Amino acid sequence: MRLPTIALLILLAAGVTGCATNPATGKSNFVMMSEQQELELGRSASQEIAKQYPRYADEKLQTYVQRVGERVAQYSHRSNLDYRFTVIDSPDINAFALPGGYIYIHRGLLAYLGSEAELAAVLGHEVGHVTARHSVQQQSQSMAWNVFGQMVAIGTGVGAAGDLTNVLGTAMVRGYGRDMELEADGLGAQYLARSGYDPQAMIEVVKVLKSQEDFARDQAAKRGQAVSTSSYHGVFDTHPDNERRLQQVVGPARALAAGQQEVNREVFLQHLEGLPFGDSEATGVRRGQRFYHAGLGFTLSFPQGWTQTNRPDVLLGQSADQHAFVAMTLDRAERTPEEFLRARLGGQRLAMPEALNQAGLQGYTGVIPGRPAKRVAVIFKDKNAFLFVAAVKNGASLESEDERFLQTIKSFRPLKTEERKLAQPIRLHLVRAKAGQSLADLAKGSPLPGDAEATLRLLNHLYPTGEPQPGDWLKVLR
Repeated sequence: MRLPTIALLILLAAGVTGCATNPATGKSNFVMMSEQQELELGRSASQEIAKQYPRYADEKLQTYVQRVGERVAQYSHRSNLDYRFTVIDSPDINAFALPGGYIYIHRGLLAYLGSEAELAAVLGHEVGHVTARHSVQQQSQSMAWNVFGQMVAIGTGVGAAGDLTNVLGTAMVRGYGRDMELEADGLGAQYLARSGYDPQAMIEVVKVLKSQEDFARDQAAKRGQAVSTSSYHGVFDTHPDNERRLQQVVGPARALAAGQQEVNREVFLQHLEGLPFGDSEATGVRRGQRFYHAGLGFTLSFPQGWTQTNRPDVLLGQSADQHAFVAMTLDRAERTPEEFLRARLGGQRLAMPEALNQAGLQGYTGVIPGRPAKRVAVIFKDKNAFLFVAAVKNGASLESEDERFLQTIKSFRPLKTEERKLAQPIRLHLVRAKAGQSLADLAKGSPLPGDAEATLRLLNHLYPTGEPQPGDWLKVLR
């Protein structure tokens, strides 16, 4: 056994880290990054985010979110930072922060919030991550464990030791999740109270997220499927229960509140009028098995039973068992479709080549042999090249799905004039509840796929069985 050597290496590894006083908590934290490096890292990362995630094109809403965020951030422990709050054009229920004050909230999360105070709670939570330098701490811990792993590998002569310590380091970093999330909630609640918002909104946001979890589980049970949820910040894995939050976060924060604690429900809801629900026109709209994109002027369909994932960088169709997939990406058209495709293959052999000519569009397709074999194709439209890659996972043969792959590729065609309305998203609108009116009434004729009534309850904080009171503002979809 070589425990003395490993112990020495631990001390040496600790020597490459540094201690710094946390500006938000006053505690001493291991960090390997100066504040200037933190700011540079955030600036660089924000440029990459801008490339990958489209900014939601509603400057009135962007200005409103920036104003609410600044109101909270000015009462934070690092009010000197230049905070930038951005709404991302994505239906995901998420928000996140980069080092240095770059904070993002997805359009999809906004739709489920019920007041300006709840928006401030989400933004305050993210400001808390920034002020406590959580991302810096995590990166520093990861860096330290990587250095330690390399040193152990050298000192023991066993290369696997490096892998082992990397795993341990990752586990330790993830282990801080509960503490960091609760700490961010505590800081966010303080900032809420100091800026004049009701810190109870932090609890209301947790209720929204918990209802999302219940809704996903209930809908999966109706379909006879298991559910694997991925919640905002892994909230149900890392966050304590609501009662503990109420005691540890909101209670102390209320003591900081001065005067009236604002909620501003109606002001917030008015800013949501017309907000796309689910897909937006700019990113393309999924309707059943077909996908429509107004800006690029095309449509295509996926096989029955397949799911679609619409991301900024790729449109992905997957079979129900997730063993087969077709991915479509966008590039700039150059030369002929055949020359374009062969250039992208970089010299790989293309079997079964075939020219495509569909609805007046030129393309080319073929199969890349191998394990697994892949069906590839490109279709030119206007100045764009739509590149397809299709494959089967888990060792199955390409032939088992290739006919469906080709059907999907060959379904690609220009959008017809009468289909333009299908490329428009479902939008959120506000109505006043009338006496005797139920959410079941409002769900009739809804364009929503699936359980429209349950979705409306979720949007209006009435899940699973609540009903509105006459005069309440309600979110509806049409």
